[in-house]
Amino acid sequence: MRCHWVDENDSLMVQYHDTEWGQPEHRDQMLFELLSLETYQAGLSWRTVLHKRQAFRKAFVNYDLKQVAQYDEVQLASLMQDATIVRHRLKLQATINSAQMILALQNAGQSFDQWLWSFVDQWPIDHQVVNYEDVPATDELAITVSKAMKKVGFKFVGPVTIYSFLQAAGLINDHEITCPCHK
Repeated sequence: MRCHWVDENDSLMVQYHDTEWGQPEHRDQMLFELLSLETYQAGLSWRTVLHKRQAFRKAFVNYDLKQVAQYDEVQLASLMQDATIVRHRLKLQATINSAQMILALQNAGQSFDQWLWSFVDQWPIDHQVVNYEDVPATDELAITVSKAMKKVGFKFVGPVTIYSFLQAAGLINDHEITCPCHK
């Protein structure tokens, strides 16, 4: 049985859960996309964001770090007119900023992957979740990572958003132990 948060009638959610969520991710571009999606999700349902994912990929040229980092007010104004995405100026600006911050890390000789995974000593934390209702909205790790990201210059990266991001990127394994995806 899949994790209880998965709507079995939503094929996108099932596919996301089964093939991505909680799987250790190490590609900077994909980490950027997952971080961005979690940023958009703040205050919205995951279903809403997931069903707009393809539109976001189009708007942000498949989350190409170099291209997104160059977005200016003209592109931002265009994004604000795009009804296929979440049109929240601060979230969209955070996406552009995140691309810039990840590139800054790379230019300093460290990938976002290396930087992020150093918080868990390169190994996922498995919470051995029995009941998904017991999963916290955040924890000490997310608070620490959130503070570090803000210090580096990331925006819209509060502890709740970062906890969800750490789950999505596989740094935290919160698959229920009865879920076939729990490893």
